[in-house]
This record gives sequence, structure tokens and C-alpha cells, in this order.
Amino acid sequence: MGEGESFQLGTIGALTLSVVSSVSIVICNKALMSSLHFIFATTLTSWHLLVTFCSLHVALKMRFFEHKPFEQKAVMGFGILNGISIGLLNLCLGFNSVGFYQMTKLAIIPCTVMLETLFLEKRFSKRIQFALGILLLGVGIATITDLQLNALGSLLSLLAVITTCVAQIMTNTIQKKFKVSSTQLLYQSCPYQSGTLLICGPFLDKFLTNQNVFAFKYTTQVTFFIILSCLISISVNFSTFLVIGKTSPVTYQVLGHLKTCLVLAFGYSLLQDPFSWRNILGILIAMIGMILYSYYCNLENQQKAVEAAAQESQAREDESDPLINVEIGSTVATDTVGQKLQTWNKDKD
Repeated sequence: MGEGESFQLGTIGALTLSVVSSVSIVICNKALMSSLHFIFATTLTSWHLLVTFCSLHVALKMRFFEHKPFEQKAVMGFGILNGISIGLLNLCLGFNSVGFYQMTKLAIIPCTVMLETLFLEKRFSKRIQFALGILLLGVGIATITDLQLNALGSLLSLLAVITTCVAQIMTNTIQKKFKVSSTQLLYQSCPYQSGTLLICGPFLDKFLTNQNVFAFKYTTQVTFFIILSCLISISVNFSTFLVIGKTSPVTYQVLGHLKTCLVLAFGYSLLQDPFSWRNILGILIAMIGMILYSYYCNLENQQKAVEAAAQESQAREDESDPLINVEIGSTVATDTVGQKLQTWNKDKD
């Protein structure tokens, strides 16, 4: 198996793991929050990250991966920014309607494209932009029901979009810049992410729900679903870093919208959530956008591979050309000297 095929299989595995784990944790958390009324989302996320760090620490001790320290300021800034972005998204949902919150999530893709174009000089072809436009249109039709605007909610949405985009771009760039794996980056950033949310989570949840997470009655059923959610989150957090590292922040957001469509479908089929023809139409349009995006990305990657192979071949030819030129030059010089010697000898005779 070639290196390219191995990379493709790894990418497909990462995407599959991300989809399965994310849909699973959404269903688990929906049961926890809707049925069991545990509505402390930010605190629950901090527990997720804490359990993820503990599990990675055990994996490190068992030598499943190697610890690779790198620039501490970058890790700390990245971890805290990730924690802040999660808190802002929860605040955004608390201060806006569900429809406007969905609009906020849709805005992450164009914002990421804009930031990568401006600051990283990355170029997105017209075909990719067209596919992303269809995807966003479909998800918008399927999920956006009402748009109620307010100044504070809009400001929080703007901050949530910017911090989320920057955090996801940093996830990709840090792995490439410092040559660390997704596991190594997640292990080193988890303490800062979980610490940020452990400190602000209870206050944020109390502010949004007017309830105290520590005063909640933890029954056996609630505790079971919290533990299950934390265990699934290990896979969610790991696959998130893995997907962004192997692909790009934009691809990860496209995958996120696929999860949204799957959650809507599972909600209708398993939990009997209300479903309309508008939801079905939106999901179908979104799926077309995702298929086009995948096709165009694969096509452009193949073109880049062909161009890279052609450039490598040209470079090898260029390296060999000077030697050929030297040999030719030597032959010409020898012939010329020989001709001159013959002429001199004739003149002498």
C-alpha cells in the first residue's frame, strides 16, 4: 500500500470516527438534557475535556503515543481560546433564538474561508465556493426557523464565530508548524481547555439556566448518562483534532453540517421529533453540496498530485541537464582542439 493510499484510508477513518462519535454524543446529551433535565452544557463540556485528558495521560503512560513538548505559549493560548469559543457558543445560544444560533454556525465556514484567504494566502476555487454555497443553503433551509435579532446576542455571535474560526485554523497550523500529531496537541492543550471551562462553566450555566449545577439531584440514571457522555467525548475530541489535522478547518465544518443532517434524521426516526418537507428538502440540498465539495476536493487533490509529480520529474531532469551539457561541451572542445591541431600540422608541413 502506497503512502497516498494509506493517507486516504486514515482520512476516511478519521471522518467516519468523527461522524459516528459526534452523532452518538448528541443523542446521549439530548437524552440527558431533554429527558433527565441536566441542562448544564458548559460544565458538562469541561468534564468531557477533563476525562479526555485523563484518558490520554493513561495512554501516554502505557506508551501508546510519545509526549512531544513544544512552545508553551502557543499551547496555552490555543487551549484558552478553545475554551473561550465553547463558552461563547453556549452564551450565543442563550441570548439568541435557535434560528439565529444556526445562522451563527453557518457563518463559521465563510468566515474561515475569509481568514485563511487573507492571512494564510490560501486559495479556494470557484467550484469549491459553489459547493459550499449549496451546502450552506441546504442546511439553512433545514435548520433555520426563526430569526430574532438583538444587539447583545449579535455581538456574542460575532465573537463566537471569530474565536471558533481562529481556534480551528490554529488546530491545523500548529500541527503542521511544530510537527505534532493530533493526539500530542490534544494532550497538551486539554488542561487549559478544561481549566478554562471548569472555572467559568458553573457561573455561566447558572447565569443561563438560573440553576446551580452543584445543587442538582444526581440520580443513578443521570450519573450513568454523564459517564457515558464523557466516555464518548474522548472519541469526539480526538477525532476533531485528527480531522482538522488531516484535512482542513473548512472540511471539518462541512463534516459538522453532515452531522447536523444526520442528527435531524435520527431525531425523526428514533425520537419522533417533528419533521417537515422543508427539513427533507434542506437535507437533500445540503447532501448535494457535500457530495460536490467532496468530489471537487478529490479532483483538485489529484491535480495537485499530478502537478507535484511533474515538478519533481522536471527537477530531476534539470539536475541531470548540467552534467549532459558539460559532457557535450567537453566533446565539442576536444573536437575543436583536434581540428586546430590538424590544421596547424598541415600548415607546418
